[in-house]
Amino acid sequence: MKHSNIAIFVPHNGCPHQCSFCNQREITGQGFQPGAEDVKNAAAAAVKSLGEKAKNAEIAFFGGSFTAIDRNYMTELLSAAYPYVRDGSFAGIRLSTRPDAIDKEVLDILRSFGVSSIELGAQSMDDQVLLMNERGHTAGDVIKASELIHEYGFSLGLQMMTGLYGSTPDRDRYTAAALAELHPQTVRIYPTVVMKGTKLYDYYKQGLYDPPDTEQSVPLCAELLRFFEGRGISVIRLGLHDSPSLRESMAAGAFHPSFRELCESRIMLEAAEKLLKREKPQGGQVNIAVSPKSISRFTGQKKANIQKLSELGYMIKLVPDEALDKYGMYIYNKKELK
Repeated sequence: MKHSNIAIFVPHNGCPHQCSFCNQREITGQGFQPGAEDVKNAAAAAVKSLGEKAKNAEIAFFGGSFTAIDRNYMTELLSAAYPYVRDGSFAGIRLSTRPDAIDKEVLDILRSFGVSSIELGAQSMDDQVLLMNERGHTAGDVIKASELIHEYGFSLGLQMMTGLYGSTPDRDRYTAAALAELHPQTVRIYPTVVMKGTKLYDYYKQGLYDPPDTEQSVPLCAELLRFFEGRGISVIRLGLHDSPSLRESMAAGAFHPSFRELCESRIMLEAAEKLLKREKPQGGQVNIAVSPKSISRFTGQKKANIQKLSELGYMIKLVPDEALDKYGMYIYNKKELK
């Protein structure tokens, strides 16, 4: 079932560090701090609009380091959300926080309020990259917090960034492999976007940092998407959520409103190229079967994949096959379908 949240942003609240890349107000488009009434109103509105679908969704506190905020404020927000979990209106409560803001005491509190999922902003598992971006925690903190979260029975989510200052594609691959070893249920992948008002922006303006753009980031993120999915780990977000404030404040980096679609189309293109190379069909029209849900993935935005395959000498015709999975495909002969 598709993952869904009723998101409530607590922007930059509780963070003890100003990370190099962070400008939460511009990323979320929200600057005010929500209170108990805001939580109740958001939950009630979601129940009214979603109906029975709300029972499979989670109330989610994002945008800061939830378990590092003032304890009374944290419990105020949780107390407002918990009745909707207790009566079955929602499946649970999801929150994001820092790896070094998790211990047994806070996990006891979270469990008592019906929290079901905890996401850790790991960002990198390379200590040098973490230090260069002033994260204030280590890869060891991510491991320790993840183990505790599993021990307490919460669903574990991990977040990583690609293209950070000081990182490389190989370091990002290392991070993905290290996160997979922690057995998360979900992962979010965020290619770095340079926001005005951050240290990364200063580094960028000074010529000290040249962030990968969208075109450069898609191949790596497509690879990481396949890596996690191949291990049964759900990638519930790939790329930053679009917003007017994000568009106004971003200066460089990898952003596209349909970034995940670009990555999935890249996976389909690479699979098609391998298939054609292996099967070596004769020139002219080539019939390729794909899942009906993957026709747009295969085609690519503005038919980019069809055009690239045409440049290789293949005129592609897609035929739906319900039996195929998301990335599955094969070449068939029309006669075989009779």
